[in-house]
Amino acid sequence: MKLKTRFCKKNSLKTNEENEESTQKNTNYPLICVDWSSNEEIYFVSDDHQIFKWSDVSRDSVEVAKLPDDFVPTDLHWLLLGGRGSGGGKGNDTLLVCSNDGRFVILNKSARVERSISAHGAAISSGRWSPDGAGLLTAGEDGVIKIWSRSGMLRSTVVQNEEAIHCARWAPNSTSIVFCQGGHISIKPLAANSKIIRWRAHDGLVLCLSWSTQSNVIASGGEDFRFKIWDAQGANLFTSATEEHAITSVAFNPEKDYLLVGTFNLLKLCHSTGWTYSSSRFSAPIVGSLFSLSWSADGTQVACGTSTGQLIVAFAVEQEAISNNLKAISNSRKSITLRDISTGTRDVLDFPQRVINFALGYGHLVVATTHQVHIYNEKYINTPIIIDGRNDTRVIQVGKKYFMILDATSIWVYTYTGRLHLNPRYPGSQAQIPLLTWRSISLGLDVLAIRDNSDPTLVYLFDLIPGASRQYEPHSLRAKQQLAEIAACRAGTPDDQFVSFIDTNRELFVSESRNLNGERSDEIYKIGTQLTAMMWASETNILVGVHDSCYSIWYCPGEGASDPTIIALTTVSLDTAEFGKHITIESFEDSVVTFCSAGARLPVTVNLYCELLHRALLEGQWPQALKICRLAQHANLWATLAAVATRKHQLQISEEAYAAALQIDKVSYLQHLKTLTPSSAEQMAENSLMLGRMLEAETILLHGRKYEQAVGLALRMHNWRRALEIAQKHQSEVPDLFQKVLQERRKYIKALQREEWDPLYLPHVVKDEVDNTPSE
Repeated sequence: MKLKTRFCKKNSLKTNEENEESTQKNTNYPLICVDWSSNEEIYFVSDDHQIFKWSDVSRDSVEVAKLPDDFVPTDLHWLLLGGRGSGGGKGNDTLLVCSNDGRFVILNKSARVERSISAHGAAISSGRWSPDGAGLLTAGEDGVIKIWSRSGMLRSTVVQNEEAIHCARWAPNSTSIVFCQGGHISIKPLAANSKIIRWRAHDGLVLCLSWSTQSNVIASGGEDFRFKIWDAQGANLFTSATEEHAITSVAFNPEKDYLLVGTFNLLKLCHSTGWTYSSSRFSAPIVGSLFSLSWSADGTQVACGTSTGQLIVAFAVEQEAISNNLKAISNSRKSITLRDISTGTRDVLDFPQRVINFALGYGHLVVATTHQVHIYNEKYINTPIIIDGRNDTRVIQVGKKYFMILDATSIWVYTYTGRLHLNPRYPGSQAQIPLLTWRSISLGLDVLAIRDNSDPTLVYLFDLIPGASRQYEPHSLRAKQQLAEIAACRAGTPDDQFVSFIDTNRELFVSESRNLNGERSDEIYKIGTQLTAMMWASETNILVGVHDSCYSIWYCPGEGASDPTIIALTTVSLDTAEFGKHITIESFEDSVVTFCSAGARLPVTVNLYCELLHRALLEGQWPQALKICRLAQHANLWATLAAVATRKHQLQISEEAYAAALQIDKVSYLQHLKTLTPSSAEQMAENSLMLGRMLEAETILLHGRKYEQAVGLALRMHNWRRALEIAQKHQSEVPDLFQKVLQERRKYIKALQREEWDPLYLPHVVKDEVDNTPSE
């Protein structure tokens, strides 16, 4: 992947009457204020006090406003409440322009000044609208950061010291501010009584900052000729090699994991982990330092302001997507090449509009342009299905049955025939959708999982099976910690669907995505620690995850999640020292996992026998599954077969698999299960108990009117309160049940040699003692 750049005309408005000297003087003003007002228009202003608008349609600049002669701009930022689509906002979009005398002005869409405020005692180095649009910050060389309302009313002064602040940026969730002073970077949380996190970042002055919406990391550039990447706690994740000149600008892409770095005559496109895709060096003409970088909202173009007053627009080409034998590469802004590696065929797909996003998988290529979505089938590449009216497509995810599109205003799930299948809604979705990323939404086989942005511990699960009750009324799943990434499994049967999470502590959890009860916290199982990335296989329920120094493959993460022994037996961890650092997962198709490190693709094959075993189990071929395990004789294969067979009530196969995996305790338990009446409530409850589903086992017994067995189950689990509750509720059906619970409780208390302490049992203990007092 690389950048294509072009120079834009800035001074086309100059008339012939103006002399050449005046034109040259205006041209040489440094251009440090650049921002997009839509995906097609750029606003910029320099020391000539004129605000210009450059249009991608006309490829020309027009003057839209003139600032006062004593107003020298230092920063410019658009707040676009109507979205940054090519049609612009709703008319209430506002422009913030800051100056070197401590003032800032707020202009409306028609360039009329609505507010002019003296905010600081020195030059304002940064002025930024918050990501949620609720207010703005100004940071000045007087060492002060202030937060203002959208109308320009002062809300608070969050930072106040004597050292000049060179740059300040909002956190993606608008709850913190990062700023730089000298060689230090600081993060100031806006919560009450919170402390500033401060660390030494560069040997020289820190000149620029950017906070990633996608990966929540911070990039900084300084006068020590390096750019660095940090996490939100100040830990260094990447340090670049020394460049030839100071780093004057950094900017994360709002929709993809890209980082753009600007220095003298050089523009670098990097991954968000730091390694470089490509470099664009400007030798003729010399553009000087790149002071300002601004990505368009759809993440496809970037505007650059330079020290010589040039306006440069760049866009990424040669982006790739690979799936099995297909490979798609973007040649230009409006064309994609699709290659079939197996047959050697090559098709060039041209589009009437600019390509914003595309995804490849399951034999289909989905391409989103400015106003359309094109669906290509690999067998009928010349007859695409076109969906009109989809603007600003930010994320595309392809699945086996459907594909999902996330745009600026909503989520859409389509079939590959172009039919709209689901437009999910959940509480607060309208306000949260602009803040969603690919990490917080996942399309599975029959489930769509969405993390709630206002409460990151909450996940909404939409059923994609037509006519399902949860299709429009999702179930919610709540984790204990805030979730950083979610992923729904992409294969299996409708009854075997799982969703996995990585929380902010980098721990991995798995839960069923069906038959959930919102009050059941034990439905979420922890299966891994220190995860940085994860991905489900495309055709089987195998999960791969990357740690700091190794990667793990869970061959049975769903069915075995409730049993730590099965998870240990079915998990394989391998060293990644030879891969390098900052490893990401690019794809997991069939039995091949493709890792990516520093731009290199590293394919790794998982156990092929396990892939074949999962496919046999998916089709219910139990004899074939046994043959595979007997042939391979791997403990992880036997454990996988045992977990799936137990879940499917295949007790004979489960017993043989557990025996081969040397799980003697489970073999004994299965032999006990075989003594019970087949398909009876007792046997089904015991089977659920073996899978770790205590609540399900109790429900089976209660529905089968096996109240005594349900109380016995609660007593075996030492759930004394639940046992008493069941006995009291069903005392009329089984008269002696209540006394049995009290008797077992007395034995338990006597064995502990303690007095009764449970408030629920104390009244019954007193009554019992009175009844047993001998009469005189």
